[in-house]
Amino acid sequence: MTAVLFDMFGVIARQQSPASRARLAQTAQVPAEAFWDAYWSLRHPYDRGDQLGPEYWAKVAARLGTRFDEQRTGELIAADVHSWSELDQEMVEFVSALSRGGVRTGLLSNIPEELAAHYEQQHTWLEHFSVLAFSCRIGHAKPEPGAYLWCAEHFQLPPGGILFVDDREDNVRAAEALGMRVHLFTSRDKLRQALTRAGIR
Repeated sequence: MTAVLFDMFGVIARQQSPASRARLAQTAQVPAEAFWDAYWSLRHPYDRGDQLGPEYWAKVAARLGTRFDEQRTGELIAADVHSWSELDQEMVEFVSALSRGGVRTGLLSNIPEELAAHYEQQHTWLEHFSVLAFSCRIGHAKPEPGAYLWCAEHFQLPPGGILFVDDREDNVRAAEALGMRVHLFTSRDKLRQALTRAGIR
């Protein structure tokens, strides 16, 4: 049986909305362009669990030439968590139905600790995944090979026994290089077709 390994953001959960992005930059009280450059350029170690929110936001502040006090840091963490919290409910049900139908499913997400804790507390549908790989917990973040190999080990399958679904080209190609079957996610209908071609219904 083929297992299906899902990305979360951009597949099951939505990307940050324009409103949530504006809220974050406004909370930081810095120009948006500079804010997003610092936010993304420093994000990978935070997602990988090398640091927690206060350290990450201190580094963002330093890159911006400012300082966030404890209250501002807490507000930024809360706004950041909120910005990644909108779900695609139809995809949640689609993935849950696969699991209920006997398909082995997993989740591999680049996600920092504060956001991972929020999802664990708020979303019981995570229980449908037989492999739950939050980057901050496994010490590897996509597209690092270790992230995919960790999942294969915990599925107890070779990479070729896993279909990886992600909306980012670089993440998909990294998985493919390790021998996983892959699908670049654009819509639920195209994913359904890919699953059918893989013999998964």
